[in-house]
Amino acid sequence: MSDFLVMAASVAFVLGVMVLVHEWGHFIVAKSFGVRVEVFSIGFGPRLWGWKSGDTDYRISGLPLGGYVKMAGDNPLEERKGDADEFLSKPRWQRVLIALAGPAMNILLSVIIVAGIYMQGSKQPAFLDRPMVLAGVLQNSAAQKAGLLPGDHIVKVNGVTDPTWDRAQLELMSTLPGRSLALVVNRNGQEFSTSVPASASMEDVYGYPTDHLMIGGVSAGTPADRSGIKTGDEILKVNGVALANGAEFPPIVEKSQAQPLDLEVLRGGQTLHISLVPAQVNGGTGAPRWQIGVMRTGELVDRKLSVGSAIVESVGMNAFMGRQIAFVVVELFRGHMSLKQLEGPLGIAKESGRAAREGPAELLSLMAMIGINLAVLNLLPIPPLDGGHILMLFIEGTIRHDLSVRVKERFVTVSMVFLLLVFAVVMYNDVLRLIPHH
Repeated sequence: MSDFLVMAASVAFVLGVMVLVHEWGHFIVAKSFGVRVEVFSIGFGPRLWGWKSGDTDYRISGLPLGGYVKMAGDNPLEERKGDADEFLSKPRWQRVLIALAGPAMNILLSVIIVAGIYMQGSKQPAFLDRPMVLAGVLQNSAAQKAGLLPGDHIVKVNGVTDPTWDRAQLELMSTLPGRSLALVVNRNGQEFSTSVPASASMEDVYGYPTDHLMIGGVSAGTPADRSGIKTGDEILKVNGVALANGAEFPPIVEKSQAQPLDLEVLRGGQTLHISLVPAQVNGGTGAPRWQIGVMRTGELVDRKLSVGSAIVESVGMNAFMGRQIAFVVVELFRGHMSLKQLEGPLGIAKESGRAAREGPAELLSLMAMIGINLAVLNLLPIPPLDGGHILMLFIEGTIRHDLSVRVKERFVTVSMVFLLLVFAVVMYNDVLRLIPHH
């Protein structure tokens, strides 16, 4: 199947399922409160196909970028009959729950997907379940600047006692950029407290545990490829010095520059000696680095979680993703981030195609992430998003009477113009990313 067809099919599946679940949330809660639902649509625009059952026209529409549920009497700008089954005839608390139901269903599905992935199991680093005893810290890292040393035992991370590396990773992921993690460290029986600024790397923040240096892949035409290094090899020593963790390897290569490296390699129970000379490579950041052309990994084990543990881990992971999305939105409004950093439908399509080629687990992970995105963004207080409806209901509840049609009309018009401008900018950036730059 061509890349285009894979991309088209995968994005249709990802967005289709997420929109279907979102609108089904609105639909099922509306029906439970006795609201007459006139249209249940996947997509906007002209009706392409569907069927009618009872009062509801179930349809697929021409523009596959979202969807909607049309309830009787849900538009304050249109004439109403005042029937008991109209949306605006229902108490405000019921209308709030109907608006919340869509995002809530996206969050629920994302939690179920991630929990299912954890229960299915996958290859994960063996050290994740171990206590946080440091084999070493990287030079000039945040951990080194915070005073951490090899042999230290981190006994608390953000108040969590006796954390494993897995829990410490979750705490790091849950810490917003610019914030710090509070650590309590045991060194030779004495405890002290320190704080470390959050960054993208576990090794930079905490240091690293004892682990093996396994070769996860070899790039064609590189020094490693020419010297005969293979995927699955374990590098035991470099120039006669044993490695405590694969994190120690890149600095050694960088320091050696064009000097030969003698690698002691374990392959199939046999020990080999391989000599090679690193090559200087421009990594795309403008600063050339010395590399041998391998993707490193550590010792991996099959890790499956029970139902309860999977749900707890999934809730934590989805909460982290939700906080990160909220942080991005806040930073956009504060002017600390650019709209150029956001991806729109074309970016989602490209990512969906990549995830589909990597396998079902990767595609489902992307779906969970998009589901949380959809939930958080729909809760923004901007009509016609769900959060906009909730905001207007909150205002009306506070002042104890409905806003005038004129006020609602202006509110909706300004919000729609804003959303269309954002959509146009994001689409423009999507197109620019697809155009080759020379």
